[in-house]
Order: sequence, then structure tokens, then C-alpha cells
Amino acid sequence: MNLEQLFSQYKEESIRGRYITLNSVEPLLQKLNTNKQLRIIGKSVLGKSIYSYEIGEGKTKIFLWSQMHGNESTTTKALFDFLNVLNGGSELAQQLLNAFTFYSIPMLNPDGATLYTRENANKVDLNRDSQDLTQPESKLLRETFESFKPDYCFNLHDQRTIFGVSDTGKPATMSFLAPSYNEEREINESRLKAINLIAGINEVLQEYLPNQIGRFDDSFNINCIGDTFQYLGVPTLLFEAGHFVNDYEREETRKYVFMALISSFEILSENVIVSNEINKYLNIPQNKVVFYDFIYKNIRINYDGIEIITNFAAQYKEELIENQICFNAYVSQIGDLENYFGHFEYDAQGALYKDDFDNIPKLNQKADFYLDNNIKIVNGMIKI
Repeated sequence: MNLEQLFSQYKEESIRGRYITLNSVEPLLQKLNTNKQLRIIGKSVLGKSIYSYEIGEGKTKIFLWSQMHGNESTTTKALFDFLNVLNGGSELAQQLLNAFTFYSIPMLNPDGATLYTRENANKVDLNRDSQDLTQPESKLLRETFESFKPDYCFNLHDQRTIFGVSDTGKPATMSFLAPSYNEEREINESRLKAINLIAGINEVLQEYLPNQIGRFDDSFNINCIGDTFQYLGVPTLLFEAGHFVNDYEREETRKYVFMALISSFEILSENVIVSNEINKYLNIPQNKVVFYDFIYKNIRINYDGIEIITNFAAQYKEELIENQICFNAYVSQIGDLENYFGHFEYDAQGALYKDDFDNIPKLNQKADFYLDNNIKIVNGMIKI
């Protein structure tokens, strides 16, 4: 199967970029509601509707949820691309609908999506609320889990641009995890099923995304929903959509999430999972915090008449301004940046730093400056 072609055919063109809200997806849900598959299953803190979408008649039950963190929208886009496949009438769609019953919550945290925050409207991280269940969204997720009784759970997230594939200098465009079910991070039957499936997904994706797939940290935290569901005996897969070169809108990454979803269910439906793929899973390099958005090397700075050569880094902050996500770059580290990489790197070769303040870069200062080699940096990027 040509996954590139499949993505191009079923990509939902009406949603793009990072700012995906309930207003963005409600029309799509209504369009997909051809046979009463859509339900309002609850309300958010601010009274926004939380929808479920159920489709398929297969024996194996798949539970997927996205945008538990409101500012993590890439998997939401990919989930709608996948739902388009299921509604496309193809032979593949029929195969999947016969094999599975899919129950998805495309946007668990609509308040956070509107505010573009990780937390919900009460400033609670829903992914740290799986035990106390203090929030309506957390309660709803748990109630759905208990009533649907899934065979597999897919916990769909985004991760920041800081993550790389170990020390390779490659960004972790996709990362996966079979969460632990206990402090000792042991492997039981349930976790092994998730491990085996991830190993299979990785094998497929390496053809399209070589050396840009990482394995997320498996430290146990029972307050995290994936760890809780794994603890409760249901194989759970964490998807983390990360950075692809020059893809801050995550339109390229979206494609790889889609490919991972399709691959998951093809592997499961064809029953081609090898029984013990622990080594293949553990050979997926672990995520590591090794990236900044910008690194500037060999910058000359004048400190009261004393000149030094240094490096500094800048990082984007994603700021919601007038219903637009603005990527604003701020200085985030000064000095030794050994073993770090930049998604954009510039070697100034000793050029003198100047800015509109006191000609010294400072932490949290906007990354706007000049170099005496006629280079101007605006919002982190070189302007010619």
C-alpha cells in the first residue's frame, strides 16, 4: 500500500495549522455523521460539547482520543484524515470496519483548544488527573473507557521541538511509548501487546521517516492516563507528534501520524504481529532533549570594552494573538551549547552582536539583533 498516496487522497483540507478548535471540527463531525455515529457525551468546564464518534462493527474495540492537551492539535488533524478513510467506501475501509469498532473522542479538551493551553479551563493538566478525576473531562474519559471496554487504547499527543532522536541530530518527528504499568517498568501481557504493535509501526514508518522516530520515556506515573489504562490491563499506545524540518505548522508530521494509525490497524487486522518484539522496541532510540529552534555560534560580544566569543540559543513561544498562533522567538540559553542542535543554526564567525538595547543578549529577550557583517536577525531568522 502506498501510504503517501492514501494520505493525499484522504487528507482533510479544511483544517490546517496549529490552532484547531471545536469550531474547526464541529462541521467535519456533522459531515461524517452519516449514520448516527456522532454523540455529545459530555460538557467541558466552560460548557463546550465533547463529542464521540463511533464507527465499525468489528470484534476488536479501539479507543482513541486527541487534544487532551488543548495546544496539541496535530493528531486531531490526522484523526480526521483517518476518519475520512473509514468513510471513503474503499476496500481498505471495509476491511477495517469489519475488523474493528472505533470509538474516538477527537477533542477531549475544547476549552484548552480555544485558549491554546495544555491545561483545561481550570488550569488542570488532564494527563495528571487520571486518579483524582477532579475535572469533568477526566471523568468523561474514564467513564467512556469503562463503558466501551476497549481492546486497545491510542493516546494521541504532540511533543515540543526540543526532542531529538537520541544524540543523532535528527528531530523526533514521531515518538511512541508503551506506557509502564508499575514502578519497576516490568512487561506483562498487556504491555507486551502495545510493545509488539509499536515495533510493527516503527518498521513501516522507517521506510517513510528514516531515523526520525523516537521512544518516549517510560517512567511510571499512575496519574498519567496511559499509565493508568495500562495498569488496568488494556494495551495502550502513546503517540507523540513532533517536529519535522521547517514544519512548524505540523502539516508534514500530520502525515506520519496518519501513516502510523493506518499501519496500526492493518497490522492488527492482518494479525501479523510477532509474539515478542521487545528488542526491536527497545532498539528504537530514546527521545532526548537536545534541540533549540535557533542556535547562533561564535558571536562576538562587547562587555564594557572586553570582547568575548560565545554562543546562544533562541526558542519559539507559541502565542495566541487575535485567534492566530504566532511563533515568537526569545533568547533561551547563553554560553556552552555543546551536544545541542538547532533546527536553524548560524555560525557568525566572530561577527559583533548589536541590538536596540545594550548590545548584550539576555534571557527571555526577543531574538531581534544585528551582526556587523550586515546580517539582521528578526524573530530568530536572518533577513536579507
